[in-house]
Amino acid sequence: MLNTREAREVLDRDFLETRGQILEIAAVLDRIDRAPTHHPEHPDPRLGQIRQALEALCIPGPCRAETIQMIFSLEYDRHWREKLQPGQAAEVAGKQ
Repeated sequence: MLNTREAREVLDRDFLETRGQILEIAAVLDRIDRAPTHHPEHPDPRLGQIRQALEALCIPGPCRAETIQMIFSLEYDRHWREKLQPGQAAEVAGKQ
């Protein structure tokens, strides 16, 4: 879908919500930084994903959402069906 709105219109509509979401992310990161760390030698990979996504936000371009989605996505495994537990295969087949 092509965006036909001007940048100012987008900002007028989305600025306050976006500001609130950024503040919420900052608050979560503050809570993580204040929390006791039980395994400092094995950092949680999710925190690395968050940092990588925040860095991706700073790179100008129209595909940031796609880039960030890929950061949080698993790589495609063409043998995923073979790895299902018994009973899951029938459940997945019923959803297709």
